[in-house]
Amino acid sequence: MASKLPSHAEYVVIGGGIIGLSIAYHLTRLGHRDVLLLERDQLTCGTTWHAAGLVTQLRANETMARLAQYSAELFRDLENLTGQATGFRQTGSITVAATEDRLEELKRGSSMGRSFGLDVDLISAAEAQRRVPLLDVSDVLGAAWIGSDGMTNPIDTARAFAAGARQGGATILERTPVARILVENGRFVGVETSQGTVRAEKAVISTGLWTRDVAADLNWSVPLQAAEHFYVVTEAIPDLPYDMPTIRDMDARVYA
Repeated sequence: MASKLPSHAEYVVIGGGIIGLSIAYHLTRLGHRDVLLLERDQLTCGTTWHAAGLVTQLRANETMARLAQYSAELFRDLENLTGQATGFRQTGSITVAATEDRLEELKRGSSMGRSFGLDVDLISAAEAQRRVPLLDVSDVLGAAWIGSDGMTNPIDTARAFAAGARQGGATILERTPVARILVENGRFVGVETSQGTVRAEKAVISTGLWTRDVAADLNWSVPLQAAEHFYVVTEAIPDLPYDMPTIRDMDARVYA
C-alpha cells in the first residue's frame, strides 16, 4: 500500500536514483529522521539502471580520492548494514598508459594515493598482461593496479540505500513527481507534487540530467545535458575469469 504524502518534512530529496537514495540514506545516518524522497516514476528508472557500476578510487586530488575510498568501503559493507545484497565484488582494476604523459600521470596519481593510504602499485605491461591474458600490451608503457577497486550492481546498491534510508526513518514515495519548487520571499518553503503540497525546510535536487529543467523554473542555470555513449556486448568468452579486473585505457577512452 502506498504511503501517504506527509504535509511537512525537514528534508525533501527529489529523485530516486542512486544519488538521491544515497543522500536520503546518509541524512538518516547523520540522525535526521524527517526525510522525504520523491520519485516521479520508479526507483532507479532514470539513468541508474544502466550504469556500469564501476567502483574506482584513484582521483585527481586528495578530496575526491578520499570520497571514492569511502564509497568503496561503504559498498563493501552496505549489505551487512542494510540487509540488501548489492552485488559488490572487489576484482581490482588496471589502468594502462599508452603515452609517456599518461604514464607520468599514473606515477603522480599512484604516489598521491599511497600518501593517504590507497594501496596502488605501478606495474609493467607484462604484469598487466599476466593478470589479464586477453590484454594487448603492444603499445602499453606501464599500468596502475588497485586491488581494492571493483564493481557493484547499481540497481541493487540503490535498493540497499533505500532499505537503509527507510530503516533510518525516511519516507520514500514512488510515482510522485514534483511539479514545482515553492519559493516565498526568496526562500525555499516546499514542493508541489501530483499528490499535493509538502512544506519543507531543505531540498536536494538529485534528478540527473533533468535537474537542468527543474532548476530552470527558478531561473537557475545548471550545466547538465545528455551525452551519447556506446557500449559493446560480446558473446560468451570461453574460460574468461569471473573475477577479471576492470581494464581502463584513458588514451583510447574505453574501459572493459
